[in-house]
Amino acid sequence: MRDDYLEDYYSFLRFPSVSTDEKFAGKVKECADWLSKKLTTIGLESKVVPTKGHPVVWARNKHKSGRPTVLIYGHYDVQPPDPLELWDSPPFEPVLKNGYVFARGATDNKGQILSHIIGIQEILQKDGDLPVNVDLVIEGEEEVGSQHLGKFLTDNRDALQCDVVLVSDTGMIAPRSATISYAFRGVAALEIKVTGPTMDSHSGLFGGAVANPAAARASWLATFHDRK
Repeated sequence: MRDDYLEDYYSFLRFPSVSTDEKFAGKVKECADWLSKKLTTIGLESKVVPTKGHPVVWARNKHKSGRPTVLIYGHYDVQPPDPLELWDSPPFEPVLKNGYVFARGATDNKGQILSHIIGIQEILQKDGDLPVNVDLVIEGEEEVGSQHLGKFLTDNRDALQCDVVLVSDTGMIAPRSATISYAFRGVAALEIKVTGPTMDSHSGLFGGAVANPAAARASWLATFHDRK
């Protein structure tokens, strides 16, 4: 890795962009600004898009007709560093040990998204253009459930039309082995409230006629999952 790339990585990691704690909100915004400036510096159009929470960094090259469009997703916010006593070095002061960088966010997700940015940078420096249209959407709320990403995507639905989405938030199968994971399972969350009689009903008299809320819920839950 070139020294300036490593220094970019260290600079990125030094921002305590913890989205779960409001006291870090200013640092989250500073991180978004730094990232947007980096994207502009390598030759992309970039802006920091405010939300009701932490901002989204959106960057793109000049889109041309006839080329496929790739949307790269990532996030610049990180998990809290607690408990601090378990760290061998300060969590926001990157340390290189045995070929690995240790810092909060080094792999989730600053390392991955920066590797994509550097890849784009090298192609632009070499060829002057990319072979595809690219949008980078890098949010600051992944660690708190991407609360405002949905509105951003809806508001910019037409501009973000793409042929493929690459999620830059996964691991590598081995060092120096470029890895693409696919077919991740999503998450669906719901809450079901089942109400029944306002008082206890004797099972010997009413058990067959009055549905037990617990039994009804168990029956419904059993339909949500099968062998496939």
